Amino acid sequence: MLDIRQLHYFVAVAEEEHVGRAAEKLHISQSPLSRQIAQLEENLGLTLFERSQQRIRLTTDGRTFLAETQAFLTHAKRLESLARRLGRGDEGGLCIGYLENAMHSGVLPRALRQLRAQKPDVHIALYSYRSADQLTGLRQRSLDIALVCEPLSSDDPDLESALVLDDPMLLAIPEDHPLANASRFTPDDLAAQKWIAVMYEEGALRHDNFIAACAKAGFTPDIAMEATEPLAALGLVAAGLGVTMIQQSLRRHAPAGVVLHELSWFSYRTALWAAWHRVNLRPLVEHFRKTLLHSSAVPPMSSIHKRHSDDLRSDA
Repeated sequence: MLDIRQLHYFVAVAEEEHVGRAAEKLHISQSPLSRQIAQLEENLGLTLFERSQQRIRLTTDGRTFLAETQAFLTHAKRLESLARRLGRGDEGGLCIGYLENAMHSGVLPRALRQLRAQKPDVHIALYSYRSADQLTGLRQRSLDIALVCEPLSSDDPDLESALVLDDPMLLAIPEDHPLANASRFTPDDLAAQKWIAVMYEEGALRHDNFIAACAKAGFTPDIAMEATEPLAALGLVAAGLGVTMIQQSLRRHAPAGVVLHELSWFSYRTALWAAWHRVNLRPLVEHFRKTLLHSSAVPPMSSIHKRHSDDLRSDA
């Protein structure tokens, strides 16, 4: 095995062509330097220098070995610098799993924008997976961070999670609907509408929770159409085909022809959770985790995109 220190000694002697001057350059004594060079030649089984009383010169093999040694030491220096940057989290790669909601809501784009501003050399790979597949990826260490629709159990031995989105819902109505400019809504108003349901790919649980929240609020939605994601549902609302509910963070994605209303009495909310492995978080993963949690606050609604409704409970 090559000794990096001996290689540095060899390069210094080769460049100076004088052991004494090389020793001064290296801040060591001449005799130990001579022994290190002799030991290097012995270990390699190669004569690197022609020696005389006046000077020391590289052999033909020595010149070839010098060129390769200089290239090797340059690469080693770069490798050491890379390792230090990786240790600080300045470089490297992140593998992030996400649901579409993480994109539509802006949670993931905001965090990635901050990360890029702070660490521009980081390579990012994004994978749109179902929640269950993301959690498998975390356990197998093929993903660094996951954005999922449910929290992890507090006694999970491998994974941890934190809430990054807790979004109230907005009622989306066609702008030519008789209730488009209403100042208040009752459960009977909503029960009388044709509804466009959002059937998320994650499965029936979210839909069942939404229906349960409607029942708790005092109405049962008459579902006339189904869409696989909320932006498609908004397009159907704009076409006048019914009403739907979308999460507040999607308000800026509402197309022309859609009016949005707050329903403070409607309890259902859309949640998103960040998850990660408990063990051996790389500095870069830990940095992004903190960035994600810090940037996950939902901005306040713009008055341009909202219409206030009275709280029904205050009327009771």
